Amino acid sequence: MAISFSELHSEAGIKTLDEFLSGKNYISGDQFTKDDIKVYAAVPEKPRDEFQSASRWFERVSLALATSFPGTAVGVKIDGQVASSVSPAVSVETKEDVKDVVEDDDDLDLFGDETEEEKKAAAEREASKSSSKKKESGKSSVLLDVKPWDDETDMKKLEEAVRSIEMPGLLWGASKLVPVGYGIKKLQIMLTIVDDLVSVDDLIEEHLTAEPCNEHVQSCDIVAFNKI
Repeated sequence: MAISFSELHSEAGIKTLDEFLSGKNYISGDQFTKDDIKVYAAVPEKPRDEFQSASRWFERVSLALATSFPGTAVGVKIDGQVASSVSPAVSVETKEDVKDVVEDDDDLDLFGDETEEEKKAAAEREASKSSSKKKESGKSSVLLDVKPWDDETDMKKLEEAVRSIEMPGLLWGASKLVPVGYGIKKLQIMLTIVDDLVSVDDLIEEHLTAEPCNEHVQSCDIVAFNKI
């Protein structure tokens, strides 16, 4: 089912986007897709810090697009105003550029059309991969905030419940308790995952905030998500 957003130029629209992105890295999951580009083009500027999920998503997409458009910007004129010129060493991507890219999303290709030589080289690489031993999947380092129900929650038992979750491709790391307020502390814990084996969204929804962990855990937030 297609995801629908509206009024993304308004605070109400950004709030809806922020709520949708809670616990997610991108619009359609853990991977950057054309859906992110289409929504990004409709958001006029980076959401305010109070919309944490939307703001982090905006930064991720901006970084992804910056690496996909390596050209040097020289300044553009929009609505009678001239954008600041930039140093040749700095690449700047404007929102108008992104809108041009997504006008025809059925033919979207961030890297241009492949030549026959490139197609042949790609086919040879795939053949080489299939004939050799499969490489290990990519890994990611994740920082989670695990929040208790109240100040009476036994944080030691909460951490034991979290670390009791075991699955292929999941490795728990260092942790610490961080004060939140009113005597309440949250557990901040690192974990390393094999991308093809573990979905952070499923880990949160099906394990950390489900029985029996939800006896101690109220909610979880992704603080940082980095490829290794």
